[in-house]
Amino acid sequence: MRRFAYKKLIEWKNNDRRKPLIIRGARQVGKTWLMKEFAKEYKNLIYINFEDSTVLQQLFIQDFDINRILMSLQIESGVKAEPENTLIIFDEIQEAKRGLTSLKYFQENAPEYHIIAAGSYLGISMQENTSFPVGKVNFLDLYPMSFYEFLTALGKESLFEVLHQKQWNLITQFRNKYIELLKLYYFIGGMPEVVKEYLITKDFSSVRRIQNQLIIAYEQDFAKHAPRNTVPRIRLVWNSLPTQLSKENRKFIFGLIKKGARAKDFEMAIEWLKDSGLVYQINRINKPSLPLSSYKDPSAYKLYMFDVGLLGAMAKLNAKTITDGSRIFEEFKGALTENYVLQQLRSNGTLDIYYWSAEKSSGEIDFIIQQESNIYPIEVKSEENLKAKSLRAFKDKYKIQLSYRTSMADYRKEEWLENIPLFAIGNLFNN
Repeated sequence: MRRFAYKKLIEWKNNDRRKPLIIRGARQVGKTWLMKEFAKEYKNLIYINFEDSTVLQQLFIQDFDINRILMSLQIESGVKAEPENTLIIFDEIQEAKRGLTSLKYFQENAPEYHIIAAGSYLGISMQENTSFPVGKVNFLDLYPMSFYEFLTALGKESLFEVLHQKQWNLITQFRNKYIELLKLYYFIGGMPEVVKEYLITKDFSSVRRIQNQLIIAYEQDFAKHAPRNTVPRIRLVWNSLPTQLSKENRKFIFGLIKKGARAKDFEMAIEWLKDSGLVYQINRINKPSLPLSSYKDPSAYKLYMFDVGLLGAMAKLNAKTITDGSRIFEEFKGALTENYVLQQLRSNGTLDIYYWSAEKSSGEIDFIIQQESNIYPIEVKSEENLKAKSLRAFKDKYKIQLSYRTSMADYRKEEWLENIPLFAIGNLFNN
């Protein structure tokens, strides 16, 4: 498989001012595979998984003497650590006591060694009794595979290149191929293990079985890692996601969790799911002005699944929707499509994303993006409907120069609006 984050790893390797790198991401998004694949760029690899090695979990307790630590790593791995020629991987670093803190001392006292550490968002953010190495590390966030990465995994490199180069005439010519592949992605999603299962078996029942296993594993993580009194509430929020997103107005409603539910009772549960990387929270803004964060409404937000395929699995979406015309794009009142678009935007890794809704009308813009000093509204359509009344009214009211709509229609550019086909949305803020 090809992960576009690989290019960022090469840039990190070639940067003379590199610091130890922390790769963050939800469980099972492919962090270990990516690190080991990248290790082929080096002469030697020292790979330590702290979850598997109870002995090395105590490696940093005594002190942060780099010579002692390196000798221990060499004894454990049987590989000599050569500066510049050896990649040292600390996998599941949250399992090593003071492991994160050790990265500070590698950066200060042994910058010639190339160190990559990895862990789940949750493990890294909630590690106890650890001084985080602020300013001493670089970060790389890894997400489920994007639709573009999915194309390359399926051997559709030419179709990817046409999208990447924005050759709109060719894209329009092969739109039916893109639509069929996008249907597959809606069902399969971007979890590497699930994609691999499809590549091997081409069997949707096997795909769904792996997805269900992943969902069970995440639910087991609730009990393993979350505070005991919060676990039932995490489960309630988690299980309510398909229902929340199937509403016409996707604003998160606590009453849909259970009757009488209140925000204050579920705040910790939602924070835990966000910290784990399993859900994305998109807040409402009441005014599209810079910076958008200053106009965020903390009480109004939407929660999306981090992977569209797992959302479909939780909702027990039938594989027959793949062959039933455009039905899969319209499932849950277009919620799959909205979740898909957000997933592609989030894979960029650098965007601030919000939504906007009017105070006293039904007007709403699905996503508002801030990129540098520009604000871009994005309207999501699950069909070929090119009407954009809300978008036009929003543009006129707030003097927005350029707006985007993404839909099943072909590429089209007007003075104030660009229509981007859903399967090409990955181009929007990626150069």
